[in-house]
Amino acid sequence: MRTDLISSRENPKIKYACSLRDSEKQRAAEGLFFAEGPKLCLELAKSCTPRAAYATEAALRKHPELAALDPAPVTPPVAEKLAGTKTSQGAFVLFEIPTPPPDTLATARRLLALEGVQDPGNVGTLLRSAAAFGFDAVLLGPGCAAPFSPKTLRSSMGAAGRLPVLHTGDLPASLRVLRERGVTCLAAALYRSRPLEQAGTDFPGGLCVVIGSEGQGLQDATVQACDAAVRIPMTDRVESLNAGVAGSVLLWHFRGV
Repeated sequence: MRTDLISSRENPKIKYACSLRDSEKQRAAEGLFFAEGPKLCLELAKSCTPRAAYATEAALRKHPELAALDPAPVTPPVAEKLAGTKTSQGAFVLFEIPTPPPDTLATARRLLALEGVQDPGNVGTLLRSAAAFGFDAVLLGPGCAAPFSPKTLRSSMGAAGRLPVLHTGDLPASLRVLRERGVTCLAAALYRSRPLEQAGTDFPGGLCVVIGSEGQGLQDATVQACDAAVRIPMTDRVESLNAGVAGSVLLWHFRGV
């Protein structure tokens, strides 16, 4: 175990870690992200490269497997600063943001595409569901919550590190690229849609499920760029499902295609 105990909340390394935690702009510039919690950090370490780690003595006693990350020991007050709360889990790691293979958009057969899904909990839930149901990649259009923000990471339980996550500034254009190589793109929408059970299960060229924002849904141009629109049949007891639930239902439905 390392003996270089960090006891100052103003330590430059601690301040740097906190800045990565709080700034998406800095995470993008540095190519790093911040994760908290023994379970999440250990899960991410299976697929992402750790660059720096910090842990309290109590966290190391409870989770001795954290020693494999070679964490610098920190005092509880320092851990509180890293956590941003007084209920610190005592383990923190800075990881490299994984780079998707350059040919992902050209080779992935089962994709999830999101547009304007701003809630980190919903994005995290959908990343986790995509990984659980065997999808190959996730395509994030404009307006989506950052996949490696602390809140999204907690909801995804590290799924963003287990499957490629790509970004596009023009989702309709990206969907047209997918369709050109035979991938069927299905938009989750109400207008001119067919019930989910009528969507079929035969997609020889691949499938992309496209989910829109919680309040606005998909842009018209995005729906028009898809092959068809599908809807989840529901009772009249609720007006709609949130993006995380609706998307997960669709991903489960198409899990075997």
